[in-house]
Amino acid sequence: MTAIEFENVSKQYRLGLVSTGTLAHDLNRFWQTRILGREDPYLKIGETNDRSKKGESDYVWALRDINFKVEQGDVVGIIGRNGAGKSTLLKLLSRVTAPTTGVIRARGRIASLLEVGTGFHPEMTGRENIFMNGSIMGMSHDEITRKLDEIVDFSGCERYLDTPVKRYSSGMTVRLGFAIAAHLEPEILVVDEVLAVGDAEFQKKAVGKMQDVSRGGGRTVLFVSHNMRAVRNLCKSGLVLKNGSVSCIGKIDDCIAHYLADSVNTSQYGSLSEIPRPGDCSGTIRFTNVQFCDVDGVVAQPRCGKPLRIKLEFDVFENEKSCTISFGIRDMTGNVLIVLSTNHVCSFLNLAKGHHKAEFLVPKLPLSEGEYNCYLYAGGFQKRADYLENATKMSVQEDDFFGNGKMVGGHILGRIVLCDHQWHLDE
Repeated sequence: MTAIEFENVSKQYRLGLVSTGTLAHDLNRFWQTRILGREDPYLKIGETNDRSKKGESDYVWALRDINFKVEQGDVVGIIGRNGAGKSTLLKLLSRVTAPTTGVIRARGRIASLLEVGTGFHPEMTGRENIFMNGSIMGMSHDEITRKLDEIVDFSGCERYLDTPVKRYSSGMTVRLGFAIAAHLEPEILVVDEVLAVGDAEFQKKAVGKMQDVSRGGGRTVLFVSHNMRAVRNLCKSGLVLKNGSVSCIGKIDDCIAHYLADSVNTSQYGSLSEIPRPGDCSGTIRFTNVQFCDVDGVVAQPRCGKPLRIKLEFDVFENEKSCTISFGIRDMTGNVLIVLSTNHVCSFLNLAKGHHKAEFLVPKLPLSEGEYNCYLYAGGFQKRADYLENATKMSVQEDDFFGNGKMVGGHILGRIVLCDHQWHLDE
């Protein structure tokens, strides 16, 4: 059974202003749509919502032509960069705002946790806010009373239950808000990035509760997060948004891979030196190129269990003393698997001004088949000269790592670090 359906849904905003911003625009819109029965004239001039570029129009499409369905009991991860339209999509579903065009269909009650303090009255106590939120969701007083102890226990805010919410910390507010949303048995639970405000213990409890809600109760969950590990652990399917449009939809592993691959795509830049750096980089060193080569120095695809040369090129604009160069490898959920660093294998570097070529040599690449993200770092004590979070992507090909004729391909646990080992069974 379909729980949620978006059909040609779009949302347009005018930057910096409420409504169209002028009386003339408002009257024109009313005349064209209500009196003459024509299309809204301002729907034709909106631009794609690319926050990194300056546009020509004051109108932008926060979402454009969104089409997807969610089956009852499914847990869907919605991922994308900041400004991609994730929160706008959830606000449309939660009826906080209305779509400009299109239709949204949802079966059952929707409980939303979109921002810290959503639906709370700051002057009311935690207890009063629980009953108010439950009533808004259509719960009776007796139903809320039966759930009250569970909500308070899960939130961990019992001591402050009769204190006005305005005196709660952001973490306490999120705890109570999530506990209310999850325990009042909505058919659809919508959770935005707010869980990141909570501590590690609460995040673990919250993810476990969402799993229970979907598996045990057959209820539907939409989850927005930038934590790819949490998304993968919780969600079955995914939706990737980019500049207000659907970029990928399907199995969660495929969506995460698509999102991360897009994040490390540097094809728009001529070289590494053109990629924007974080503001705290001094710029005294700048990476310009990275290549993967075989043992003979020929550019080649990295192979599991085979030698790998990682060739680097970088410019030094001022003489650097006590410097470190590092190359890190992450899996597609962001977990660091390997760090190669000059600081690990030799003394600190003294680099003269000019163009430099160097390399790391890995005698036996200990990674299973798959895609990996790589970062580059250069710096000294208490300063970062250069840093590329997503310098390049590395695709490792399967091969005979253990030398027994057995190919090491994909693994049930995902990308893994391999280790030579022996096994003996005592009779």
